[in-house]
Amino acid sequence: MHVIVNRLARHLRSEGALYRTLTRAAPGGAARKIYETRSFDELDRAAHAIAAAANGTDDRVVLAGGDGSYMAGITALERAFGERPLPSIALAPGGTVATVARNWGLSGPTEPYAARLLAAVDNGAARTTLRPTLRVRDAQGGNRVGFIFGTGLVSQFFDVYYASPQQGYAGAARIVARIFAGSLTGGKLARKVLTPLPCTLSVDGEMQLPNAYSLVVASVVRNLGLSMRVLYRAGEDPNRVHVVASPLGAKRLGPQMPLVLAGKPLRGRDHIDRLARSFRVTFTGPVDAYVLDGDVLRAPWVEVTAGPTLRMLTAPSS
Repeated sequence: MHVIVNRLARHLRSEGALYRTLTRAAPGGAARKIYETRSFDELDRAAHAIAAAANGTDDRVVLAGGDGSYMAGITALERAFGERPLPSIALAPGGTVATVARNWGLSGPTEPYAARLLAAVDNGAARTTLRPTLRVRDAQGGNRVGFIFGTGLVSQFFDVYYASPQQGYAGAARIVARIFAGSLTGGKLARKVLTPLPCTLSVDGEMQLPNAYSLVVASVVRNLGLSMRVLYRAGEDPNRVHVVASPLGAKRLGPQMPLVLAGKPLRGRDHIDRLARSFRVTFTGPVDAYVLDGDVLRAPWVEVTAGPTLRMLTAPSS
């Protein structure tokens, strides 16, 4: 078993209890190779070392970090393995939120879950589930495998979030509450985040009518964090992605928060809500940012399709 530990992840920067759990020797003499990474170059070297050691039958990799760590790790492994099947993947906590891991098995305090997960992967008791991914290509040559894509209000939200002194669930919840309240009263933050972004959207090769969108999002997990379930069909079809897009501004989009929390479709003219084989966003204004698993990226255009199906390992219930 291989364990990749992102030492830049929020809860893995120090050698605390979670770090010690992830890096200590396996009980019973089980083989466990640890890779500590602090850069993309170190991550690529770890991925190539894992690929070189792969035997093709029982390859298992634990990625420890947050959502961005999972995306970067799987992308690096895909590059390293090339045409060969990817190893089984387990997602251990270590980042600020770990939204993807919480959708797919992480529950309770992070350190006890990490201990249960590693023990289960060591002794073969981990549950294996096939999970879909997104493939995200962009004009800058990016070719990544991830889980949650967004632009418009998503990228604007993360600009505000990363500038905030308080992050994590509490900080994100406070920002969301301010946006929702401001959408009802004409608040400045709501206008900033929810104003439609100049861009065009093509879905399955068909150009959509609006030329600005306040929201474009796709995901393979249904809860995007804070019980946001706008993508209520995420993961339904491994060969298609659930894409939701809206051109509505703050006064009409913000009040639809109860629908999002209930996992129901948004309402509004020119709204897009469908399973698609591909879609492309082309930015036509000064803002060209999109977000993939919490990482803010920039490119004149970005295209999203279904990515590889993963064999995902999770710990049995405690």
